[in-house]
Amino acid sequence: MTEARGSAGQNGATHARHAPGTPCWVSLMVHGPAATQEFYGALFGWEFQPGPQQLGPYVRALLDGREVAGIGQLPPDRHLPIAWTPYLASNDVDLTAETVRLCGGTVGVGPLDAAEAGRLAICSDPSGAVFGLWQAARHLGTAITGVPGTPAWNELLTFESVNVAKFYETVFGYEEEAVVSADLDYVTLNIDGRPVAGVHGIGNALPRDRGPHWMTYFEVADTDEAVAHVVDLGGHVLRPAHDSAHGRVATVADPEGARFSLIQDAC
Repeated sequence: MTEARGSAGQNGATHARHAPGTPCWVSLMVHGPAATQEFYGALFGWEFQPGPQQLGPYVRALLDGREVAGIGQLPPDRHLPIAWTPYLASNDVDLTAETVRLCGGTVGVGPLDAAEAGRLAICSDPSGAVFGLWQAARHLGTAITGVPGTPAWNELLTFESVNVAKFYETVFGYEEEAVVSADLDYVTLNIDGRPVAGVHGIGNALPRDRGPHWMTYFEVADTDEAVAHVVDLGGHVLRPAHDSAHGRVATVADPEGARFSLIQDAC
């Protein structure tokens, strides 16, 4: 993981329209949205309001009245992995979706309009990792970062970084910055010199039941306290809290199995 943003004050950094290729939203589709809202509301202090219903029941999570994430309900007959999905900003979802196809990816849903909020598609890269595309209209995406309870970073966990990073570079125009290390396969994806996401090749360490997937990091005030809270709320610890160059990090799962990471900023 690397740092995704500049420093933010006590009230966080607010965002206008996101540059193309920037992760601009994270969304979670589950079977039990009421219980999931209760879990994340207790963990992060989120409140909820209805969002576009094009893909079924959907709410937006708010922190201090500002939008940070979305939670929707999977159709009962869809047995898909429960996972947080980052949406990457696009000025033209239809064109980006076609580029995804041409570069060996798959478009599973859309492109379609989400009421007056914007236009979306849900895609997967050549390794099978799922991500979304978002063309903003009224809804610009995550409205605040840099405070506990907000997305801090998005990272692709995959078999190896080189080929899949080239896919994202071709589709979104990222500048790649590889970490020079004999024991770490990591590429940072930059826009205008600013890191916006990462690709981490972990080979056989990938979960057998999940395969390549995107991981969302959420900022917390105290990682150890947040991990204990996750367990109290019925979640699970996948990787205990540990210190990293970017802060104290842990990987957990919510009661339905959606994996996410918690990070306490080192600053």
